[in-house]
Amino acid sequence: MLRLALFALFAITPMMAMDTPLLTWPDLTSRARPAPNATIAYGSDTYQKVDLWLPKGDGRHPVVLMVHGGCWQTEIADRTLMNWIADDLRGRGIAVWNIDYRGVDRPGGGYPGTFQDAAAAADALAANAARYQLDLKHVVAVGHSAGGHLALWLAGRAKLPKGSVLRTAHPLPIKHVISLGGLPDLEATAASPDNGCGTDIIARLTGPKTAAHTDVFADTSVPRLLPIGVPQDLVNGENDRIIPMRLGINYGAQASKAGDKAVLHRIPATGHVELIAPESVAWGKARSLIMGALK
Repeated sequence: MLRLALFALFAITPMMAMDTPLLTWPDLTSRARPAPNATIAYGSDTYQKVDLWLPKGDGRHPVVLMVHGGCWQTEIADRTLMNWIADDLRGRGIAVWNIDYRGVDRPGGGYPGTFQDAAAAADALAANAARYQLDLKHVVAVGHSAGGHLALWLAGRAKLPKGSVLRTAHPLPIKHVISLGGLPDLEATAASPDNGCGTDIIARLTGPKTAAHTDVFADTSVPRLLPIGVPQDLVNGENDRIIPMRLGINYGAQASKAGDKAVLHRIPATGHVELIAPESVAWGKARSLIMGALK
């Protein structure tokens, strides 16, 4: 469930040049909340769960791996924040594997727990694919805000340093990533006081330097894993007061320079909430990118 802290952080209504208000979080979360078809546990914690959204009909369903944001904090948001766009995709014949994970404010969260949860939740998709008739040939990862970072990180896990505790033998292959107002560059986020998550949260996510983990960004920040070898679409709102546009611009430039195909889509008259509102122009763009990637 969406926590009150989310409203405290992000409930400001920014105004566009034409005095048209952008969406606030209550504009989205006060709506009737659609429900998933199944919930699967991948661990014993309350937040080590995945919601599965299944289209009607038989056959192998194309699938989106979805990752919620909330500044990597469970108290701000959990997987249910993505219910409206998950339902939208389900109605269009696409299955959604909507993951949750322990945030930095939960026991066991932070480093390495938040990352290990995201990885375990993603890999549980492969373990459940046959049971639910899910097609894993072209998995598309979609992440919003902090979830954009985790979606890109999941796609780059094969590039993790060999000595990292986050490295696993057979990570779920991801064919395409769509980041909705994401924060993939943790170093840049930590150096950007104008980002809506603040800068101190990054230290809580990466953990302190230790003898075994001297470079806290080496296995946590996506630019350190580039090239990750998959196409990346970055969908960012021109009026986003939470995620400064330059963070998307700079990451896209880094990914392109490293050899990845990374495209930044700048959506006018769009803030942070619109990115996951199913009726918005921003989500319409993201949805078309998803359907194109799934073919």
